[in-house]
Amino acid sequence: MSKMEVFFDYSCPFCLKGHEFLMDLIGNYPKVEIEWVPCEAHPRPEPGPHSDLCIQGMFFALENGADLDAYHDRMYKAILKDRIDREDIDALADLVSDILDADAFKKALKSGLYRERQLGNNKYTFEQSGVWAVPSYRMDGKKLDSIENVGVSKEDLADFMAGAR
Repeated sequence: MSKMEVFFDYSCPFCLKGHEFLMDLIGNYPKVEIEWVPCEAHPRPEPGPHSDLCIQGMFFALENGADLDAYHDRMYKAILKDRIDREDIDALADLVSDILDADAFKKALKSGLYRERQLGNNKYTFEQSGVWAVPSYRMDGKKLDSIENVGVSKEDLADFMAGAR
């Protein structure tokens, strides 16, 4: 079994496309296990809006057994299609209220419970993993990086996944 790290930002339209490709392909590659590595393509102090709360919410969802596919779909749609205020904790909690305890979700985000983990992911992504644009993928010592403002093709992602051990 190979573990594929998927580096992404909910605010990135190329990440949304890469996510859609991955969801279409993953069933064809049973030897690939996905490790989600959310990160901010434009972290603070760069101008906002920021996706840090969505990322922190993903850690909450992961630790609370939520359907991550549903969580990812909601965050991408909310940010890139519905254009909700991604910095509004109440709005984010409403989005996930049917898959998570909304009050516990809000409490976790307001307390900053996952802030250090989210910041650590940014550092890991851009300082240790050699990622320079998202989405990007790492598996078995190999990497597939996006072309900035283009992303990755479904064919390139399929070829990359086919190399799993």
